[in-house]
Amino acid sequence: MSETMRAAVWYGKKDVRVETVPVPPPPAPGWVKIKVAWCGICGSDLHEYLAGPIFIPVGAPHPLTGKQGSLILGHEFTGTVVAVGEGVTNLRLGDRVAPDACQHCGVCGPCQVGRYNVCEKLAFTGLHNDGAFAPYVNVPAELCYILPEGVDFEAGAVIEPLATGFKAVREAGSILGDTVAIIGAGTIGLGVLQAAKAAGAGKVIVLEMSAARTAKAWECGADVVLSPKECDPVAEVKKLTGGSGADVSFECVGHKLTGPLAVDLIRNIGKAIIVGIFEEPSSFNFFSLSGTDKTVVGTLAYTIRDFKGVATHLASGRIKAEPLITGRIGLEDIVEKGFLELINNKDENIKILVKPED
Repeated sequence: MSETMRAAVWYGKKDVRVETVPVPPPPAPGWVKIKVAWCGICGSDLHEYLAGPIFIPVGAPHPLTGKQGSLILGHEFTGTVVAVGEGVTNLRLGDRVAPDACQHCGVCGPCQVGRYNVCEKLAFTGLHNDGAFAPYVNVPAELCYILPEGVDFEAGAVIEPLATGFKAVREAGSILGDTVAIIGAGTIGLGVLQAAKAAGAGKVIVLEMSAARTAKAWECGADVVLSPKECDPVAEVKKLTGGSGADVSFECVGHKLTGPLAVDLIRNIGKAIIVGIFEEPSSFNFFSLSGTDKTVVGTLAYTIRDFKGVATHLASGRIKAEPLITGRIGLEDIVEKGFLELINNKDENIKILVKPED
């Protein structure tokens, strides 16, 4: 193994450089070293490129990782275990894995009840610690899910974003036979769509303005797709539900107007699940909750439980990764053919995968 490698390093707003960096050292106790097969470009990577720092720590070292300033991006990845730290018993050399990105303390209240995705010191691989836009990365062994037979490295690289949608559906509780409204048919929205269908939703209505993403929504099993450019989505959803509204909605865009819309789409006593990452606040009348017994639930990321659920559905074919993958590029092209392609042609792209080494 060479002592250096090429990696995509974040330095600041619109400043990501592919440069030569040291290969990670031997993994610490409880950690493993992964040879990266594929790593997807996430919306959070784009946020950091366009407007960062957002999550990346710059004012002070991160309380869990100690990282501050520039770091290697990338957290939606698969690869092979090539080194095992002391005390690791759940993995062996050669295991094919899809790592959960939620590095956590293990001792705070949320961690103690298994909700480590909202750890009080939460650190994401590739945002608060060096990530996988590089040939090698070190991660905690407990976060590595071993890929089942029938799930290849490319599909495995989409487990992470699919797990976000899977957990969002899990947070909704039983939706068997329910009418579900999903705002947005990007990566997360399409994941929610497939998870909702797998969970037995009776009718899934997707709100999407892009023609290309509308086609993806149909491909992933939507029953109805509405364009807010062409109709009043609240009126149309009520028309489709006997005047009441959807039982559950999922906000998967993160825009100041779509947060309140998620509440308006649901019936009295319905539930709105907020999945999107918001850059600015929304104006919201809370009487739309107190006057209707509606419920709003926030959800962040996933746990290894959701990785298992997604991988099981991928292996069985109930959830498909292929519709989400719209591009494959090499590491050296990550800015021009990755970040800028997703920014400038976002309607045509869902997920671009990066191969760190040829």
